Amino acid sequence: MTKSILRFVIFILTISLNAQSFSAKILDKSTKLPVPYAAIQTAQYKGVITNEEGVFNIDLEDNSITEITISSLGYKKQIFKIEEIINNYYLIELEPSINELNTVYLSNTKPNVDSIIARTVRNLSKNYKTENLQHKLFYRETSYMDFDNLDFKISRTSNVKKKQLIDANSNLKAITNNIMTSNFVHFTDFIGELSVMDKDSSKLKVDKATQIINAKKDFSLENIQERAQSVVLKYLDTTLTYKLKTGMFKIEDSLSLASEDNHEEDKQEFEIKELKSKVNRMLNDTRANPKSLLRKILDADYYSYSLQNVTFYNDEMVYAIHFKPKRAKAKYAGTLYIEDDSYGVLKADYSYSKGKRGSKVNLRLILGVKYIEKISSGTIIFKKNENNWFEPRYIRHEEGYYFYINRPLKFIENSSARNKTLFKFKIEGVAKHRKELLLTSTTEISTSEFNNIKEVKIIPYEKQRKYDATIWGGNETLVPTEELKTFDANKD
Repeated sequence: MTKSILRFVIFILTISLNAQSFSAKILDKSTKLPVPYAAIQTAQYKGVITNEEGVFNIDLEDNSITEITISSLGYKKQIFKIEEIINNYYLIELEPSINELNTVYLSNTKPNVDSIIARTVRNLSKNYKTENLQHKLFYRETSYMDFDNLDFKISRTSNVKKKQLIDANSNLKAITNNIMTSNFVHFTDFIGELSVMDKDSSKLKVDKATQIINAKKDFSLENIQERAQSVVLKYLDTTLTYKLKTGMFKIEDSLSLASEDNHEEDKQEFEIKELKSKVNRMLNDTRANPKSLLRKILDADYYSYSLQNVTFYNDEMVYAIHFKPKRAKAKYAGTLYIEDDSYGVLKADYSYSKGKRGSKVNLRLILGVKYIEKISSGTIIFKKNENNWFEPRYIRHEEGYYFYINRPLKFIENSSARNKTLFKFKIEGVAKHRKELLLTSTTEISTSEFNNIKEVKIIPYEKQRKYDATIWGGNETLVPTEELKTFDANKD
């Protein structure tokens, strides 16, 4: 009786909240852990994928959808009826594939991992098409800023009264306390089409863009600088100009502090050039050219490989091959999933190998600046299409870097008095960005079609206080994570 009531309540809630949509969560039958990036097929060439929490959403406006087919590397391909999923409280359990490696060894000669990698490289140009394509896409970026140390102070001034100085530093302290006790996160989403002729020619059309952010907790480095600067400038004579000196360097150009009456408010716009750059950088990792991430981790001169397992995906045998650095210039470790029949890469998981990092700048003693790229990890998933070449389906990249800035800034009046104000600031923390690119369809495009596309320079975006799925209509997007679903700037 209790189960029946619970099932009825869940059903009513789902219908009322998502009238024409259907959401469910996929779990590993053995571990009960979520299965991320599983493919849910609703028709021959139509479907969605789960997010990193194993959740997916499909549109049920098409009443013909009565069952779905689920495929995921390391799991058996299974078919589930919609009614069956509802009766199981919108939870789906996938059965893991058994480790097939020993079976393959017994039935055939032992697969040679170096030979598999060599054949994969030879087949790159056949398996991956990168030119004259149009990608319908959805992009999401989640940005975080965590501060370990934040200190602003006017340490010395020659023309400000002591009480004013105390008030100024009190205001600066309040700013730092507010920032240090808050977690900064914001989300950027957009949907559109990227048309690519070659590695140097592409055009982006954005249909809709949003940014979800709490303006009171906008703690980007630029915003923090503006907040601190506004306090300092209150105590300087804005009718004068100033020369700046920071550390060992003096800026000879004069700085005017006079406010401009025509100052425009911050517009809610994105530059297409910037958005296109983000998408292209992610897509470039999937290319067959020598500079792509995929090609780099397939370079046997720099990486060593070991066969970990053999599994099946859509009835095709797949090799799971672990890779790690062989030389100092190689940075990543992870797993490649390579189809046996075509030697195409279906999936690549990667992250910095132990002891590896990205770019580093350490001028802490000289200029008070330090930067280290500490995190670089991600997943690339390809889909084999009806033409038997592999198109990128989902790309995820996470990057994180440590930063440290400790610089004094001296304002020197351009006047006979030559009054000076010394402002000290120290910022230390970690910034992280998680970027996700979902390619909902990929089609070929002719040169004339590409030339007829007009690319605008600016696209407006809608600023939101919380996530609203209805804004995307019936377009396929990434299902929001729990973090995004529960984010609500109205509560702060």
